[in-house]
Amino acid sequence: MITELPNFISLIEDSIKYNWDLDAFTDYEGATLQYKDLARKIEKLHILFENSGVEKGDKIALFGRNCANWGAAFFAILTYGAVAVPILHEFKPENVHALVNHSDAKLLFAGDQVFPSLDPEAMPALEGIINIQDYSLLVCRRDKLFQARENLNAMFGSKYPKFFRKEHVHYEPESNPDDLAMINYTSGSTGNPKGVMIPYRAISSNIVFARKAIPNIRGAKVISILPMAHMYGMAFEFVYEMTEGAHIYFLTRIPSPKIIFKAFQEIKPVIVISVPLIIEKVMRKAVLPKITPAVKLAMKVPYVGDKVAAKICQQVKDAFGNNFREVIIGGAAFNQEIEKFMHDIKFPYTVGYGATECAPIISYEDFSRFKLYSCGKAALNMEIKINSSDPENKVGEILAKGPNVMLGYYKNPEATAQTIIDGWYHTGDLGTIDTEGNLTIKGRCKNMLLSASGQNVYPEEIEDKLNNLPYVAESVVVQRGEKFYGLVYPDQDAYKKENISKEKMQQIMEENRKTLNTQVATYEQLSGIEIRDEEFEKTPKKSIKRFLYS
Repeated sequence: MITELPNFISLIEDSIKYNWDLDAFTDYEGATLQYKDLARKIEKLHILFENSGVEKGDKIALFGRNCANWGAAFFAILTYGAVAVPILHEFKPENVHALVNHSDAKLLFAGDQVFPSLDPEAMPALEGIINIQDYSLLVCRRDKLFQARENLNAMFGSKYPKFFRKEHVHYEPESNPDDLAMINYTSGSTGNPKGVMIPYRAISSNIVFARKAIPNIRGAKVISILPMAHMYGMAFEFVYEMTEGAHIYFLTRIPSPKIIFKAFQEIKPVIVISVPLIIEKVMRKAVLPKITPAVKLAMKVPYVGDKVAAKICQQVKDAFGNNFREVIIGGAAFNQEIEKFMHDIKFPYTVGYGATECAPIISYEDFSRFKLYSCGKAALNMEIKINSSDPENKVGEILAKGPNVMLGYYKNPEATAQTIIDGWYHTGDLGTIDTEGNLTIKGRCKNMLLSASGQNVYPEEIEDKLNNLPYVAESVVVQRGEKFYGLVYPDQDAYKKENISKEKMQQIMEENRKTLNTQVATYEQLSGIEIRDEEFEKTPKKSIKRFLYS
């Protein structure tokens, strides 16, 4: 049974009015906007849109790093009735040009860090490019837009001569939950990005889910680390928090582990949303090296082991600010050795599963009920099934159904027809589901390899083991003919610190190969390991772009 969905635009309006005097957005180590300031910026942008000829349903793109003005522009676009087109700031200029053109965007908001890389001439249909930092015009091709921006403050003052107050805030609600709210381009781990058409109902459904999963966050502090243009970060570090009256801090810069944990210590967020790579780096660099053989042995001793585990768990909690309810991990595969350790020390984490096409949540479970190595159970309002004759034991494609599912891919009816069949979204991921509904992911359909003996091989499972071996930072398993090989990017810190020669590293990797081959089935064994000098190219959610190496 699907929970009744609220009107999304009304949620925005209600939050602004109810939380008028609360802090809303802060650029980390910078200025803070309260909800009333956010309302004022939204209203000014509405005046700009209206007087420059923007109509409801027009597309407006956003390209820049996370910041308060990005967030204000995003909500201004949606509450005006236009369609937002968030573009990941990690995309290369040629990709941005292509996506702006493909989306039929009329305007583009661009951050001043990324704008210099763009070529406005490569986006001929744009009427203007607006600087995210101060909403000034970077490019203007229409006199109406120029005049609207030049006279914006005067028009705002004329419309609200005696101050702008909360009773002036009114946004026309979406008339149909199936109406298009945004086009979100996938990050392209398996090929070229596709424009996912997200309806209002999908956003509302994700908010209803989040209210039950992470409730009562009015006034709570949250850090926006993941790209807001990616649905995972957008939904659960930004949109849900804004509709609930939380205080969102934007890092506004590349989120290195050093910056992230400085922010955790200072802000002490109530929710931590993370991709596996961040958690794994923290555990490998700051926690696991301290776990000596003596500590491991002590952890196995009754009663003593519980105390040792609790102490380690507290140290990890402290690293995240020690004010959070749980750490929610998603966006890519999570290393099983790291997960097992976190489970053993009773660290409050959970692993969810989603896709841009579901805006994004598909499955989740609270950490107190979470099953090790799973991705939780079907999220509120969603159904999951495995396309397999024996879903519990035989791997099959994961299918999802519910209000979270997209309308389809923009201008791509063929891909839409292949992906949504009889209302079921075909994820392209492989998994199993147990009798209690716990979902376990095995890999991607497109990544699955076939051994010489006809056995299905899931490279992600081999890589998970390979990444735990000495000096391996990350890896990709590929097939050449009937043989499998591991491509490895070594741990550069250890490499340089210990001054290991290339010849010695090759010997170490050969030992790793032999060790690995004792841990996997005969048909999964590697014939060789090749060392890479450069890190694998990744999507913004830090998944390796496998198609570049297969």
